[in-house]
Amino acid sequence: MTITQLQYVLAVAEYRNFTLAAEKSFVTQPTLSMQVQKLEDELDILIFDRSKKPISVTEVGQKIVAQAKNIVNEANRIKDIVDQEKGFIGGEYTLGIIPTIMPTLLPMFLKTFIKKYPKVNLIIKEQNTDGLIRNIQDGHLDAAIAATPLEVEFIKERPLYYEPFVGYVPPSNKLHKLETLNPEDLDINEVLLLKDGHCFRDGIINLCKSAKSFEDEHFQLQSGSFETLVNLSNEGLGMTLLPYLNTLELDDKKKKNLRYFNSPSPAREVSLIYHKSELKIQITEAIREVIASVVRGAITFQDVKIISPITKK
Repeated sequence: MTITQLQYVLAVAEYRNFTLAAEKSFVTQPTLSMQVQKLEDELDILIFDRSKKPISVTEVGQKIVAQAKNIVNEANRIKDIVDQEKGFIGGEYTLGIIPTIMPTLLPMFLKTFIKKYPKVNLIIKEQNTDGLIRNIQDGHLDAAIAATPLEVEFIKERPLYYEPFVGYVPPSNKLHKLETLNPEDLDINEVLLLKDGHCFRDGIINLCKSAKSFEDEHFQLQSGSFETLVNLSNEGLGMTLLPYLNTLELDDKKKKNLRYFNSPSPAREVSLIYHKSELKIQITEAIREVIASVVRGAITFQDVKIISPITKK
């Protein structure tokens, strides 16, 4: 039994296809198939049911796959131990970021990070929260930046900053006359939201303590863009809420439509999240330190109330 064989097993279990698993493992399909077969012969069991399309994992195979993940992770820790002992911060590192954070945070820290840690090959992927959690569990992401708390058993959360919600209220909206907002001022059915799948949307629904009804609406918005929400608000179709960092790039005319909440301001907690196995922790810590240093000057809010991004049932 070898680590390589276990890695191949994990690839087949994930992609449910030997050809695709081989492609993702950068080996030929016959090589991968032969090594998986050798492991099955050695153990005298079938890990995969090849008669089904797509391939399925047998009952005993599921237990082997779970254990294989642990073994491969622990094997990877050996290199981590050596790197940490040498004080080496480098190598490939894959970081996921949710779409509502990527455009504002990434430009703030990326240049500083790659200048300070030139030996790190940083791969950045934009994914929604569910995708981040799944890919951290499967080992496809070393860490991610997301709104928390997430309450996921295998994930550690390290808060980076707290980002207040800010109302964007055009003159056509009845709340425009208010200088500041309270959560109870909001009517969820008048708030333009991002499409399903965005945790910022879920946070707003949780803030309003109500589910949005689409029954009497003439349109349903399926957009992931805050710019679109602002433009629709300006057309008199409602108001919206923006993360604080997104308000910094608005022009002076649009900034006149911003309405801040009374303290404690509702806010999202933005954290660096990663697997409890803490692989490549030295790079994770380096990213956290760089982000904390550059964000500290941009966001100084302390009196906030964290709004959960978890969808309420």
